[in-house]
Amino acid sequence: MEVFVLKDWIAGNPAWAAITAALLFILILLLTRLIFGRGLVYLTARTKNKYDDIIVKGLRPMRASLLSPFIAAFIFSDLALTAQDLVRKISLFFILWVSILTLNGLMDASNEIYESRPSFNGVSIQGYLDIAKIFFFLVGIILSITLVTGESPVLLLSGLGAMTAVLLLIFQDTIMAFIASIQISANNLVKEGDWLEVPSYNADGIVTNMSLHAIKIQNWDKTITVIPTFKIMETSYKNWRGMEESGGRRIMRSIRLDLNSVKFCTPEMIDCYSRIDLISEYVTQRRYLVEEFKKRNNEIDSPLDGPQVTNMEIFRKYIEIYLNNHPDIHTENMDFIIRELEPSSTGLPVEIYVFTRTTQWKQYERIQGEIVDHLLAATSFFDLRLFQEPAGSDFVSAFQRT
Repeated sequence: MEVFVLKDWIAGNPAWAAITAALLFILILLLTRLIFGRGLVYLTARTKNKYDDIIVKGLRPMRASLLSPFIAAFIFSDLALTAQDLVRKISLFFILWVSILTLNGLMDASNEIYESRPSFNGVSIQGYLDIAKIFFFLVGIILSITLVTGESPVLLLSGLGAMTAVLLLIFQDTIMAFIASIQISANNLVKEGDWLEVPSYNADGIVTNMSLHAIKIQNWDKTITVIPTFKIMETSYKNWRGMEESGGRRIMRSIRLDLNSVKFCTPEMIDCYSRIDLISEYVTQRRYLVEEFKKRNNEIDSPLDGPQVTNMEIFRKYIEIYLNNHPDIHTENMDFIIRELEPSSTGLPVEIYVFTRTTQWKQYERIQGEIVDHLLAATSFFDLRLFQEPAGSDFVSAFQRT
C-alpha cells in the first residue's frame, strides 16, 4: 500500500520527485565515498603490508563508489514510472563500465604485485592481462549496444561472423603481438630486467616493461625506446642475459707491439727477466733447456741453431701468469687465451681473451682498465715497444733533434 502511495506522490509531484531522487543519489555517493573510499584508504595506509596499498591504488575506491548509487537507481527504477526503462538502461550502462574499469585496475594491481615479489624472474604476464582487458572491453561494447538497441547479444554476435575479415584487419597488430608474446614467453627469449641490444632500433639498455603491444627499453643514455612486440621476432637482437647468468664478462683487448722490437733474448736479458717473481721459474726452465742444448752441441754458428727464447715469448708467458694470479679473472670453466694475431702494418697484436668474475659494468671497466694499464706499462721491461702511429708532436721532436 505504501508503494502505491509513494508512486501516487511521484506522479503528482514529478519535479520534487526528480529533486529528491538527485539528492538521494548524491547522498548515497557521498556516504559510499566516505565509508568505503576514504575508510579503505585509511586502513591500508596504516598496515605494513605493501600489497594492500597496490590493490587499493588499482581499485580506485573513489571511482568504484559510483557503483552504489547506480545500483540503488536500478533497484528502485520501478518508482520512475514512465521513465523506468530509461533509468534501468542508464544504471546498467554505468554499472557495466565502472565494473570493467575497476576490474582492469585490479588486473594492473595484480601485475604490479606479481612483479614486486622477491621470486619474480622477469617473465611478464602483462601481455596476457592486456588480452583480458581487450576481451572485457569488447564484452562491454557488445552489452552496451544491446542496452541501446534492445537486441539479444547472441543475435549481435551471430552478425559478427560476417565481419570476421574486417575484425582480423582491425586487430591484426593485436593478434600478431599476442602470438609474439606467446613465443617470447614459451621460449624465454626476453624478460623484464634483461639487457637488450637491438641495432635496427638504436636500442641498447634494460627492458623496463613488456606489454602486449610494446617492449619498453631504457637505454644507457636514459632515453626510452619502444619496440612493437611482434617486431622483436622479426629483427636481430642481442640479449646479454646469458652473460649475466654465467657470472663472467669477456675481456677481449689487443696490445699492439712494434715488430722491430721482437728479438732473441741475450744472457743479460734472461738474467733480468729471471728476477721477475711471476716468471722467474719459467725463465729458469727455458734457460736450462738452452744451456743443455749448447752442452750437447759444442758448435753453434747461429742463434737459429737449437732452442732459443724471445722476449715476445717471455712477455706472453708473463701475461698468462699475471692474469692467472689476478683475483678478478676466471681461470677455470671459461675461456682463458693469450694469443698473437696476424702481424700487419699496425704492428703485432697480442690479444687477451679472458672473463672477469663480475658482470657489473662499473667494476668490469675498472678491472679491464687496470689490466690493460699494467700490461702497457710492463712492455718496456721486456725490451718491447708499443706500436703507435706517429702524431704531430713526434714530427716536431724529430725536427728539433735534427
